[in-house]
Amino acid sequence: MLKRYLADLHIHTALSPCGDEAMTPDRICVAARAKELDLLAVTDHNTAENAPAMLAAAQRHGVTVLPGMEVQTKEEVHLVCLFPGLPEIFDWQELIYQSLPAANNRPDFFGRQIVFDLDGRVSGENDRLLLTSTALTIEEAVAGTVSRGGICYPAHVDRPSFSIISNLGFIPPELNFPAVELSPLLEAAEALQRFPDLKRYPFVGSSDAHCPEAINWARTEFWLAEPTLAEISFAFRAEQGRRVVTI
Repeated sequence: MLKRYLADLHIHTALSPCGDEAMTPDRICVAARAKELDLLAVTDHNTAENAPAMLAAAQRHGVTVLPGMEVQTKEEVHLVCLFPGLPEIFDWQELIYQSLPAANNRPDFFGRQIVFDLDGRVSGENDRLLLTSTALTIEEAVAGTVSRGGICYPAHVDRPSFSIISNLGFIPPELNFPAVELSPLLEAAEALQRFPDLKRYPFVGSSDAHCPEAINWARTEFWLAEPTLAEISFAFRAEQGRRVVTI
C-alpha cells in the first residue's frame, strides 16, 4: 500500500559554512515536524559529517532523514547526491575529501563548520575548506554516486549561479539524471516555459534551507511504500504506482 510523504530533500546543517548556527539536528527535525514534513535529506556542502547526528535526531522526533551531500563539481555545478545509508555516504565522503584542495576554512570569512554528536551537542568544527569546488567532473560525480547505490541530480537548475544550466547552458542527456531540482523561486509550470528541455525530467522541489525558517519553502510529494531511497528511485521512474509531485 502506498502512502503520501511530504519531503524536503535539500537541507543544510550548521556544518555548511553558509548555514545558520541554529541549524542543529534537533531544531531541523522540530521545524520539519511543525511543517508536517515526513522525509528530509541532509545535504551539507562537500561533507557528510553531520549525517549520523541528523539520523539520530530523526529517530527522536519521528521523521525520516536520508544521508546526502551537495557536491560542487569541477565545473562549479552543484549536485544533490543521496545515499541509502551511512556506510555508502562515508565511502563517498572519503573520495570527496581527496578531491578538495588542500586549504583550510576561514570561519571569519566563510562561516563556522560545526559538527554535532549523536545527542545534538557541538563536538567540534571541520577545518577543511568546504565551500569550494572538488576536482571531480560532473560525469565522475554522477558515476561515483551511482556506483555506491546513490541517486544524483542537479541542484536548483534555474539559479543563475552554481547550476548546471547556468554553467553548461544545457543538461547533457547522456548523464541520465533521474530528476532535476527546482529552487523555491520557480514553479514547475514556469520552469517548463523557461526551460522546455526539462520536460523529460521529474521535478524535485526543495528548500535548500540554510536557516530553520526556510525549511519547507519548497517541498515534494512522494507516493511510496516506505520512505527509502529505493522507493524514491521507483517514484522518479513512475514504477509500480510510485509517483512524485512538486507542490
